[in-house]
Amino acid sequence: MLLAAAAAVVAAGVFAAGCAAITGVTNPAGAAGAGAAASAPIAALDDGFLGAVSPTPEATISPEPGSWNAVTPPAGYRVVLISAGDDSATTTLSTAVRAWAEGHDVVFQQLRAMTDDEVEERIDQAAASEPDLVIGAGAGVVDVFALITGQYLAQQFLVLGAELPEPTANVTSVIWPGAMFRGTGLGSSGEIDPTSVTARRARDAIAAGSASVLHGHTGIVLDLG
Repeated sequence: MLLAAAAAVVAAGVFAAGCAAITGVTNPAGAAGAGAAASAPIAALDDGFLGAVSPTPEATISPEPGSWNAVTPPAGYRVVLISAGDDSATTTLSTAVRAWAEGHDVVFQQLRAMTDDEVEERIDQAAASEPDLVIGAGAGVVDVFALITGQYLAQQFLVLGAELPEPTANVTSVIWPGAMFRGTGLGSSGEIDPTSVTARRARDAIAAGSASVLHGHTGIVLDLG
C-alpha cells in the first residue's frame, strides 16, 4: 500500500496541475466535490425523474425515460472513471462516459485496472485528486467499491451497470435488466447479461446518474427498467 499511496500523491499532483485554471460550479444540492465553484445554475430534472417519491438512502427509483435530459454538468466538472477489465460491457460503458465528458467540457481521466488490488489503488488515486465525481464502470468494480467507498464519504461515486449491496450515502448506482450485479458471494447477486449493456443504455446511464448526483439525489439506485 506504500506504493499505492505514493502513486496517489503523484496522480493528485498531475490531476491538480492539469486543472489549476479550472473553476467548477455551485451545486444546488451540495453534491459536487471539492473541485466545484460558482457558475451558471444546473437545469432542473423533469417531474418524472422522482415522481411522487422522496428517495431515502439505498432506495431504488425508476425515473421516466429522458427525465434527466435537461441536466448537463457544468464546464470544468472533474470526473475520474475507474474501469476493471476489457470485456465488451466495460468497454461500452467507458466509451459512453468518455463521449459524455467530451460533449460537456468535462475534465476527464480514466484509470484502468485488471485486478481487485488495482481497483483499490485506482480508488485511492482518484480520491486523492478530489474530483467532483468518481465513476465505476460495470460489475468488475463492485466488490472493491463496496469495501472502499465508505472510507471516502466526502467523495461522490457513481456506479454504472451494477450496484453495491449496502451503499453509503455517497454512492449512487444506475442499473437495468441484465445489469444488476450486487457483488460476489451474495445469495442473490443480481443479473449479469453483457448484451444488455448497449451503447444507448450506457449513454442513458451516465446522463441519468450524473444528473442525479448533480441534484444531490445520492446513495440511491436508479433502475432504468
